[in-house]
Amino acid sequence: MKVSIVIPAYNEESTIKEIIARAEAAPFGFDAERELIVINDGSDDGTRKLLDEISGITVINFENNIGKGAALKAGFQRATGNIVLVQDADLEYDPADYIRLLGPFIDKQDKADVVYGSRFRGESRRIVYFWNDLGNRLLTFLSNMLMGLNLTDMETGYKAFRGEVIRHIAPTLKSKRFGIEPELTAKVAKGKWRLYEVPIKYHGRTYEEGKKIGWRDGIQAIGVIVYFKFFD
Repeated sequence: MKVSIVIPAYNEESTIKEIIARAEAAPFGFDAERELIVINDGSDDGTRKLLDEISGITVINFENNIGKGAALKAGFQRATGNIVLVQDADLEYDPADYIRLLGPFIDKQDKADVVYGSRFRGESRRIVYFWNDLGNRLLTFLSNMLMGLNLTDMETGYKAFRGEVIRHIAPTLKSKRFGIEPELTAKVAKGKWRLYEVPIKYHGRTYEEGKKIGWRDGIQAIGVIVYFKFFD
């Protein structure tokens, strides 16, 4: 068994070493080889230099910023694990939750193909922005309505996939930026893969602390949801 952890990173010099250390140390709840793949998405701070100092990980460097979606696609296509999970390079998501995120893959007769970690299912989370929270819920509602799902958090950064599932999906991914979240969800729904959701902790950042997603990305996500429902 191997678990691949795919980490897209853009200008995360203040957190990159800590998140890698946490990802390397966090228990899975079962014995497995660990593969860390970090995609340096054209960072112009000290992220690349710090990554060069870390051994035992795979680093994909892009000279220019290509966006989270394109970075994840590159990481997915490099991953070789039986399970592939996404870990943002900031500290909003806690690798201590890997046990929860990976549990449905191995519990109860191998029941899941895809697992989402939900920020809205009762675990502790930092309270930051009303409009971001509302936007996430509205996008989740629209995605659920069109895709026939009942997720509580489509936009979550914690997503995990069976290796064969994400390797099937990855070559078809089109979204360059944050539209990757609704696109992945649409393709999971269309593929009729078994999707589970588990509660996770969440420590949201402020924009001053480096948060990057904004209202324009929310507008784009609406278009992505509609496109992948009716035109893809």
